[in-house]
Amino acid sequence: MEPIKLGICGLGTVGRGTVEVLERNAASIARRVGAAIEVAHVGSRQSLPQLRAAGVQISADHLAVARDPQVDILVETIGGTTLARRLVEEAIAQGKHVVTANKALLAEHGNALFAAAAAQGVQIAYEAAVAGGIPIVHALSTGLAANRINLVAGIINGTGNFILTEMRDKGQTFAAALAAAQARGYAEADPAFDIEGTDAAHKLAILAALAFGIPLQFDCVFTEGLTELDPQDVQHAAALGYAIKHLGIARRTAAGIELRVHPTLVPREQPIAQVDGVMNAVLVNADASGPTLYCGAGAGGDPTASAVLADVVDLARLVVSTRGDKNSGKNGKGVPAARVPACLSDPPATVPVLNIADCTTAFYLRFDAKDQAGVLSRITGLFSDAGLSVEAIQQREPTAGSQEATIIMITQRAREWELRRLVQALQGLDALTSRVVVIRVEDLNCAESPDEHAQSEEA
Repeated sequence: MEPIKLGICGLGTVGRGTVEVLERNAASIARRVGAAIEVAHVGSRQSLPQLRAAGVQISADHLAVARDPQVDILVETIGGTTLARRLVEEAIAQGKHVVTANKALLAEHGNALFAAAAAQGVQIAYEAAVAGGIPIVHALSTGLAANRINLVAGIINGTGNFILTEMRDKGQTFAAALAAAQARGYAEADPAFDIEGTDAAHKLAILAALAFGIPLQFDCVFTEGLTELDPQDVQHAAALGYAIKHLGIARRTAAGIELRVHPTLVPREQPIAQVDGVMNAVLVNADASGPTLYCGAGAGGDPTASAVLADVVDLARLVVSTRGDKNSGKNGKGVPAARVPACLSDPPATVPVLNIADCTTAFYLRFDAKDQAGVLSRITGLFSDAGLSVEAIQQREPTAGSQEATIIMITQRAREWELRRLVQALQGLDALTSRVVVIRVEDLNCAESPDEHAQSEEA
């Protein structure tokens, strides 16, 4: 069987890892595909010794790789959304399948790119775009295909998870933990995409499209970063039996889809709460399978290369099965189903993405108040007036010489707008001497009851 020809654009960490893993495991990969996979053309301003030794063509112009007629599958690992978009569009126009690790490109431009690929009869594969070496895309699109997905919640940014682990275990400030992440190479010199939640929001938009059959809607993801997190809240959460994780949460409700990224208190007994350091984890709750957890390295050369090559193998099998069959699709490459379905069941217009104000969760509150008689009863009275219940309350006694006590509360589930109204009332009390810190709380045991919103409206 004639070898499958690969074009790779970008020889950064992921591109180099892809070349090295392919070289290391070439024989076993060939057996699984039914044909050898060879790197034929690389777009890069640098090279690798093994590529030069093999006589692989190297081009500084990435588009030359996309236009090379011998290339069957193009691997895009250059990142960004400008040149990468032009490259993927050109590869599709040339009738080539595409493998990409570029979550920003898909989250922001994926709807148009998938439509173009479908029209041209080629596929875009993107396992490496979400959670590195964890096969979560395959799990959602294939392994759980018979299920109705109710909830996807994940630690999908290793930098943020490392920072939170350092803050909990070493009592570090956010700034100190970020500096430690940068020193170890876990965070970029400009870490904004990681610590502000943008990276996780890109990935969540992709997971939600897969899980719920909705269009990619990155602009609708509520995003809250880690920069304002106080070490004392990390320690208070631990004392209450919780871990704080920076989660991406996509939940199906009767009113619509919740899409949100934010710091979250998770019960320590939950497996996802025990995933520390730079590791990633994704929890999926589905009607037939129940909860399943996928955990592993979310970044790095080899783990991400593993995901890239999983897609390459998948597409190479397609090329092998359709090679020479000119009636199977344009350029004989077949007409595959879209990797992100436009819709699985409900028309997209009937599955809105909820505003964060209408999302439902429990909440952690912390504030300082005057240590005087009657203050706590005034505070709990405001909860009663708002129709909100308190799950737990702790009052930390004043330190020596202080007249203020720290009060920590965990509410029962409520809609965000109800909590905001309560916080506004609390801030109006003259007995409070600090702002009210609010962090959302999720038990992740199950998805929201389908009639929860309806019940709340009737109340």
